[in-house]
Amino acid sequence: MSSTIVITIMIALIVVLLFVGAPVKPMRFIAQGTVKLGIGVLFLFFFNVLAGFMGLHIPINIFTVLVSGFLGLFGVASLAAIHLFIIP
Repeated sequence: MSSTIVITIMIALIVVLLFVGAPVKPMRFIAQGTVKLGIGVLFLFFFNVLAGFMGLHIPINIFTVLVSGFLGLFGVASLAAIHLFIIP
């Protein structure tokens, strides 16, 4: 599938949503989830940068991003505790 077809489909979808209107609640739920996942990635990135000096590294994958995104700093702390105490 060429990139022009993909871009054309995306523009057509945006135009249809502008005329018809998007349902508010599902879009709000998707937007909040996306923001939380982005924050989770940032938490893990900065944790890996700061804790890398001590030999700690939490891989950034979908599970760890979900935990750190939805639980926040407590999620990152729990992932670090799992890495330190459970996984040798």
